[in-house]
Amino acid sequence: MPYKNFESNLSFLYDLILQVENKAECAALFDDLCTPNELAAMAQRAVVARMLTQKRVYSDIVSETGASTATVSRVNRSLTLGKNGYQTLFKKLDEKGE
Repeated sequence: MPYKNFESNLSFLYDLILQVENKAECAALFDDLCTPNELAAMAQRAVVARMLTQKRVYSDIVSETGASTATVSRVNRSLTLGKNGYQTLFKKLDEKGE
């Protein structure tokens, strides 16, 4: 446990995020919650994950996203060993045609 009340704070954050109803609210929340560098890193990882699920090769991903090969590797590890969060949400986006 990283710090006092970690689990309850994390639960509160998840509940807060689940209140988001549209992209404008989402952007406002994340702009308030994260630094520009944190947002950029999360956005980059999401795009890298999407490209990996599309079977894109590392060199193309690095070239198109500016991510390091270490970042691509870490994201790939999340895709193979994680809890399927990316895959679940990518499937929802695909079903919506986005």
